[in-house]
Amino acid sequence: MDRAAFSFTVFGFLLVWAASGQTQQEQDIDIYSFHINATVTSRYAVTVITSRVANRLNESKEVHFQVQIPKHAFISRFRMTMEGKMYDGVVKEKEEAQQQYSEAVSRGESAGIVSSVGRTLEEFKTSVTVAASSKVTFELTYEELLNRQLGKYQLLINAQPMQTVTDFKIDVYIHESPGISFLAVNGGLKTKLLANAVTTTRSDKEVWVNFYPTREQQTNCDVCGPTGLKGDLIINYDVERQNPSGALQASEGYFVHYFAPTDVQRIPKNVVFVIDRSGSMSGRKIQQTREALLKILGDISEEDHFGLVTFDSHIDVWNPELLPASEGNLQKAKDFVRTIRDRGSTNINDAVLKGVEMINRHQRERSAPILILLTDGAPNEGESDPIKIQANVKKAIGGKFPLYCLGFGFDVNFEFLQKMALENSGRAVRIYEDSDADLQMQGFYEEVATPLLTDVQLNYTGAGNLTQTTFSHYYNGSEIVVAGQITDNSLESFQTTVIAISRNSNVIYQNSVFTKDLASVSPQHENFFERIWAYLTIKQLLEKEVALSGQEKEKVRGEALDLALKYKFVTPLTSMVVTKPQEEEIQVVNKPIEGEEPEHRAHRGFGPANSYPGNDDLMYYDLVDYDSFSPNSKASRLWENVPRFRILKGELHGWVTWMGVYSSMFLIFFSI
Repeated sequence: MDRAAFSFTVFGFLLVWAASGQTQQEQDIDIYSFHINATVTSRYAVTVITSRVANRLNESKEVHFQVQIPKHAFISRFRMTMEGKMYDGVVKEKEEAQQQYSEAVSRGESAGIVSSVGRTLEEFKTSVTVAASSKVTFELTYEELLNRQLGKYQLLINAQPMQTVTDFKIDVYIHESPGISFLAVNGGLKTKLLANAVTTTRSDKEVWVNFYPTREQQTNCDVCGPTGLKGDLIINYDVERQNPSGALQASEGYFVHYFAPTDVQRIPKNVVFVIDRSGSMSGRKIQQTREALLKILGDISEEDHFGLVTFDSHIDVWNPELLPASEGNLQKAKDFVRTIRDRGSTNINDAVLKGVEMINRHQRERSAPILILLTDGAPNEGESDPIKIQANVKKAIGGKFPLYCLGFGFDVNFEFLQKMALENSGRAVRIYEDSDADLQMQGFYEEVATPLLTDVQLNYTGAGNLTQTTFSHYYNGSEIVVAGQITDNSLESFQTTVIAISRNSNVIYQNSVFTKDLASVSPQHENFFERIWAYLTIKQLLEKEVALSGQEKEKVRGEALDLALKYKFVTPLTSMVVTKPQEEEIQVVNKPIEGEEPEHRAHRGFGPANSYPGNDDLMYYDLVDYDSFSPNSKASRLWENVPRFRILKGELHGWVTWMGVYSSMFLIFFSI
């Protein structure tokens, strides 16, 4: 029997026990204060979550702290305070932290590795035993540089205390020296009665957003329930851009340059879409791909030229030449897209090389070539060695244009796609298997739909230790950010020079700022611009490391590790060791890596409550053998067909209570 396809779904008194236990715990464990404070200065956000919890029982009780943070953020601090004593998390090299964890387990001590990953958020969770009638304070700090996408920055704040809180506050402060041009506050935490709990105040350069909901308001919104709220507050904004050379800011010997010119004509594209139609794309995936392509074709500019390549074990092209995006050609392309059907194996190598060949044959002066690959699997036809495929593609492209790789689902070899994209000035994006997969694909295309500059190079006098300074494309609605160290303190002025190719000519953007004026930019946090530089440097080193091997890879990895340890960031190379008061129990907090399946312990028991596939309003509880099954593995295809008992989230507690009358009854669904 294949244990990976073995599943029970069980209800009755077990669920009643779990639900009753949770209800009782909510009465006994009181989150009496929950504060989130976010400060954004020059696009860099520092967010502090503080939760104060009281154990109202006359006996010790385990108290949990569980929050979600943006995927691109780095945790920089965690502290627990109990009975006047503080317990701080310590950032260590990941291998050292893992060794400490293993030693604790070997001594028979309780220990746990904490990490998980979602589409836009990562989860941090820990717990501690609190004495009778005592309190504990949890404090978590994370930092992130906000990316500009489609003309705006987004600050995402997630709150889910899962019970109503007497003292609930979210305070957001934004300061941007160039001035704030646009502001919008949305999200599930701004619906129904909760909308009245949000206040916004703004001046030319500053914004204050405050969210102070009452207990009653915390149960009346789109993401609220009897146990409180669970949702997001989303703040979008943009800044004034009066200087086409960008905004230059500095302090304490470090500078940051934000470059995002707007007065530039779009460059026509030569874009080729390479689409996987292999058998694994069957069902909803191929349908959503067709829908996304039809919408994308409808948005292509008439100045662009485009081509379509579809592949399984064989390679087909809609037209061997790139054609102008005329109304007639677009209609013929749409007719072709509607005929795409899943079949066969996955010949990624020949398909991508065919796309490269089409772009190379159709070179137009003052145009921006772009290659986009969408696949859901690993190469298993033709050349199937990922290393050889990467070498073939890199040689064929020759640094002339970017390759973007969209990995559909979790069966895809994402690390392979990521390396292939990074080696060719692009990036890899995961498309999550969900009802909005087509919108995810369209959203990515919108980001690269309007190139404004190509071959962008940024130069700085009297500066060193620079982050990335060359970019193949600059797209409308995005932003190029460069940070570095001012190495020549004798300069009276600091000069920047940006060289690029626009639609009609080569362009040069120059800017010169007196050093004394740079020093007058005074951020609110000590070593503020230095931390931006460190954050950006680590991010780029981690990306660079993916595309390297051997000694070069180890060198770059070592540089990223040293910076992460110095600035106390939890990254894929570092972990935070949390020592808990009880018998020196430890937990190790790891930064999840995109493309890796979440770690899980081998055990049998109730699985967590999950959204039912295709319906976020449903939950399911499964008795699974985690030793042989992971929800993200290929066995999950069998899992999709396992019958489950479906429970509406909003009706779970009431329904389970009713079922308690029949606690002696079991309904067991068995499927192989």
